Amino acid sequence: MNKKNYYILSEGILKRKENTLYFHNKKGKKPIPINKVYSIHTYGQITFSSQVMSLLSKNGIPIHFFNYYGFYNGSYYPRETLLSGDLVVKQSSFYLENSKRIELAKLFVEGAAKNILKVLKYYKIDSNIENTLQELDKTSKITEILNIEGRIRAEYYTKFDEILPDNFKMEGRSRQPPKNMINSLISFGNSMMYSTVLTELYNTQLNPTISYLHEPSERRFSLSLDLSEIFKPIFVDRLIFYLVNKKMITEKDFNQELNCCLLNDNGRNKFIKEYNKRLEKTIKHKDLKKNVSYQRLIRLEAYKLKKHILGVKKYDPFVIWW
Repeated sequence: MNKKNYYILSEGILKRKENTLYFHNKKGKKPIPINKVYSIHTYGQITFSSQVMSLLSKNGIPIHFFNYYGFYNGSYYPRETLLSGDLVVKQSSFYLENSKRIELAKLFVEGAAKNILKVLKYYKIDSNIENTLQELDKTSKITEILNIEGRIRAEYYTKFDEILPDNFKMEGRSRQPPKNMINSLISFGNSMMYSTVLTELYNTQLNPTISYLHEPSERRFSLSLDLSEIFKPIFVDRLIFYLVNKKMITEKDFNQELNCCLLNDNGRNKFIKEYNKRLEKTIKHKDLKKNVSYQRLIRLEAYKLKKHILGVKKYDPFVIWW
């Protein structure tokens, strides 16, 4: 992929001059080569005009907004050009027909669990997750599937303490706000994963609001949540283990207050830099027999889901093979 993800880490103004974008902040003006941008991720307050939105739409560039603390706020999702009414109808029918929805929801949980097991195996950690996963066969409701997914992830998080140093103890999952350093890293990474998957969905004909494991609702792209479950153990959790165990992120990279712990500017910059390096990393694809980036793997997963919905090939969730 020649185009790059572009990250704006400070407050400022996005301006358009003819067919070029410029980012203005206290340090001055910086051009953004629009023809080389794949997606834009902004942290902090950004001001921009309808002319900027028009240029982003023309070039099919989504822009994702995170607040200063790294929490996902929303996305500007340009007008879709890869339209397929037939696919939208079939995608909806898979949500409406309970057996088809249940099948897909189970496959998302199965893919996520198998990637979790791969992570634990790498660190030589035993768990009961495989047994819990087998209970999926007995489920027939989304609530039952979500219960199993929640139990798997809860046990998985208890294993983090066996992988990370004592000062990064999990002490239970906490969100909005995260109460300690490891929870802060998980929340930040999961937000990035969500926006990354959404960018890939934009480049397919799938409708990102029609989902199967997570309930579709207003004001959210719930299919991005479904697919993120599969990739979070590989892209987010392994990155966290790497950054912490290599001491690339330390206590100095957080702002800690009463009942709240968040990455500071330095910590965010480190995480984003390494996360993006992972997205750009390539691997020899076992089926395609060619190198593809980690980010491309997400697009390929969306294509697999599309083929399943169109009845071309049964969906088989991505499980890391290397």
